[in-house]
Amino acid sequence: MNTIKLHDKYFKNFISKDEIDIAIKSVALQIHKDIKGEIPLFIAILNGSFMYAADLLRHYPGQCEISFVKLSSYEGTNSSGSIKSLIGLNGEVKDKTVIILEDIVDTGNTLQEIFNLFEDKNVKQLKIATLFLKPDVYKKKLPIDYIAISIPDKFIVGYGLDYDDLGRNLSDVYQLTTLNMKNIVLFGPPGAGKGTQAEFLKNIFNLIHISTGDVFRQNIQNQTKLGKLAKSYMDAGNLVPDEVTIDMLKAEVEKNSTAKGFIFDGFPRTESQAKALDLFLNEKGETINGMIALEVEEDILVTRLLERGKISGRPDDQDEEKIRNRFNEYHTKTAILKEYYAAQGKYFGVNGVGSIEEITERLKVVFNQL
Repeated sequence: MNTIKLHDKYFKNFISKDEIDIAIKSVALQIHKDIKGEIPLFIAILNGSFMYAADLLRHYPGQCEISFVKLSSYEGTNSSGSIKSLIGLNGEVKDKTVIILEDIVDTGNTLQEIFNLFEDKNVKQLKIATLFLKPDVYKKKLPIDYIAISIPDKFIVGYGLDYDDLGRNLSDVYQLTTLNMKNIVLFGPPGAGKGTQAEFLKNIFNLIHISTGDVFRQNIQNQTKLGKLAKSYMDAGNLVPDEVTIDMLKAEVEKNSTAKGFIFDGFPRTESQAKALDLFLNEKGETINGMIALEVEEDILVTRLLERGKISGRPDDQDEEKIRNRFNEYHTKTAILKEYYAAQGKYFGVNGVGSIEEITERLKVVFNQL
């Protein structure tokens, strides 16, 4: 993976210059075909579209004109609010076919302002040709006549697009990412102290702790779309489908896009969930560094949970048969995942018997190796 750093952020390769060139050539040929021999006036919006405009004209097979402009604002003397104007628009546009070249369209607010400035200029026709469109966030009714490439709502740089003035000269397009994230799947049987250790480890290594249980409760409590969907399954007595759970976790990861890594607690529980998590992280250029399992003999944990049940009053910690059934479920699922991660050389068993401090030190040794 080709990764670069601009200022304080990291970006990974997203779209190659060859893909961009093919898409731009297709747009240029389509415009030429649509306007049927007319000489268009291309208006390139600076600064982002300068590379796009240059390559589109290089591929355009007919005669054309071009003007490079910037959208500027100033305070009106006789009205309140900001008034928009185009700086650099040279010559007459009346009765001409005008094609606006934009580097990227997301919400469409800027494009709408530019479009409005041409309403009283009596152009023959006004068309819009954008290099990139983010359809997920574009909310305007204004039609986009030509779209070279549609992309998800991600922050990108390169090919004229910048991050705080850097990156415009890159020939490829790069997407915001993180570098050298430490992503851990933390496992442990009931009573092993996994939750306690997760809290220590997230502070020591500056990671984000994602507990599946907490994520479920937060989504349901806040009545998010995913929370309502999960609750509908739970209320019907059904298991929440894997795709709903992974979507919740994806949302948590996306909320912390600049994190140094994550501790996944309670997920994955099955091989299909592990594969879904791998696929999601691979799309971000990341991976699971290791599955760490706290290993404690069952009889020790049964005694520990029964003692905990006397203090907490939790009914599931007061019945030895129920406790052992929970262990059986845990070992069955962990065995499957152990094989999955061991095949990748990513399984690490850690002795979970001893003081909290002793166990933390053992975990730190493994974390530092990853």
